[in-house]
Amino acid sequence: MTDGTERVWLVEREYSDKGLLTLVYATPDGERYMQSNRSSNMLQGSGVTAAKEATADQLKPVDDPDLRERYASEADRVAENNGPDDEI
Repeated sequence: MTDGTERVWLVEREYSDKGLLTLVYATPDGERYMQSNRSSNMLQGSGVTAAKEATADQLKPVDDPDLRERYASEADRVAENNGPDDEI
């Protein structure tokens, strides 16, 4: 992206028994990711979108080659089936 951000796609979501939702967004190549946690209460005001814009300092490297491949595959699938602002 031209403003110093990069589009990342939702590749994983996990609900905990404590009412938290962990969201993982990854770059299309699966090389980098960002993770955020939300409470179920926060989801009522805003949904989970297919993509987000992330700055370089928000992204962490994906060290595991298998995980990189899975993230790349899932990012591709989500991008192919959804617009960036679609709630999924």
